[in-house]
Amino acid sequence: MNDKTCSDTRDIILDVTEKLIYRHGIAATGMDFLVKTAGVSRKSIYRYFANKDELVIAALQRRDERWMHWLRSEVEHVNGSGERLLALFDALKAWFGSADFRGCAFINTSGETGDPHNPVRLLAKAHKQKLFEYLLELCQAHGTPDPERQAAQLLILIDGAITVALLMGDSTAADNAQRMAQTLLGLHATSS
Repeated sequence: MNDKTCSDTRDIILDVTEKLIYRHGIAATGMDFLVKTAGVSRKSIYRYFANKDELVIAALQRRDERWMHWLRSEVEHVNGSGERLLALFDALKAWFGSADFRGCAFINTSGETGDPHNPVRLLAKAHKQKLFEYLLELCQAHGTPDPERQAAQLLILIDGAITVALLMGDSTAADNAQRMAQTLLGLHATSS
């Protein structure tokens, strides 16, 4: 097997694992289900990953990178620091309206673990820390009076909107969170 084939097989395994975990959860994504859905052998999976836990972590790490890249790209193309802060919620609104929206993969998978030191929980915490740091960067660029506090508040608004959109089926959750962010930050609406 050449390097390209190995890379393609590994990518297929990770892509399918991520999709299945996001849709069904970690516990419901058994190895047999994964083998059947990915169209690869169990031996192929174990060639790249020592066990299911290692596979789950690798798939979630890829999702973290991709999700953060997506959010940044949605926000960074907007002009103006205040508009970028509000664009966070425009991005969420678009995501909430997508056919495959199932909430936050990191909150969902964390809910499956009881141990705060579980690698899945630690990865979820690291994801939220990255999101907080990005929000802090945006608040600092805008010159908010207390960027750390306001970034923490924006994180709560974002995670709250994601949860309400998922659990309540509320298509206005991002709009409501955006209006709350406007009030919190003293900004004026540019959309919605």
